[in-house]
Amino acid sequence: MRGTHPPSPAGYYWNHNTHYHDLILRAVPRGCGDALDVGCGDGLLVRRLAARAGHVTGLDPSPEMIAAARLASRDVPNADFVEADLLSHGLPAGSLDFVCSVAAIHHMDFTAALTVMRDAVRPGGGLVVISLAADGSFGDRLRGAAGVPAHHLHRRRHRGRAGDPGAPVADPEMTWGEVRDEALRLLPGARFRRHLLWRYSISWSRPRAG
Repeated sequence: MRGTHPPSPAGYYWNHNTHYHDLILRAVPRGCGDALDVGCGDGLLVRRLAARAGHVTGLDPSPEMIAAARLASRDVPNADFVEADLLSHGLPAGSLDFVCSVAAIHHMDFTAALTVMRDAVRPGGGLVVISLAADGSFGDRLRGAAGVPAHHLHRRRHRGRAGDPGAPVADPEMTWGEVRDEALRLLPGARFRRHLLWRYSISWSRPRAG
């Protein structure tokens, strides 16, 4: 049934990024064949996507993360992993039914990376990007402060399950407004949302031909 999602796999952990995995899973198009997770880290999202797609590829430039992902996913036959940087690796145009990325695009040139991901999506396919942005105003900082009680509430709810895969980190440079404006320029009809736990999401579907 559309709107449902597979259960969390063994080894699932909670943090501000995995908290929004379900948002991504709900966006996978029906009958998804080929999916890609850009900046896959240890492959947790790839393993969850594998229950919804015919084949899932995880792409990450870190050899340590790719090694961990391959080890943890050895029993997932429809998943594979590529050690590569998105912008140097490139993606064939119109080759994927679904592309997603969590907390990775702020490590890259935003416009170039979003363009590559957009162009790889087939008609009828989808793209979801979740990442971080910088505060550019007092209003941004005020909204960010509202996430503090939510963070502590979720930490209590997921006590004993909090985890960090040890992926490389970077501070975002683009502000929330800059991300929103550039995303909507590149992806007409996309939906930009700012979420409570210091993340935003960009959701877009490529119209079907004709």
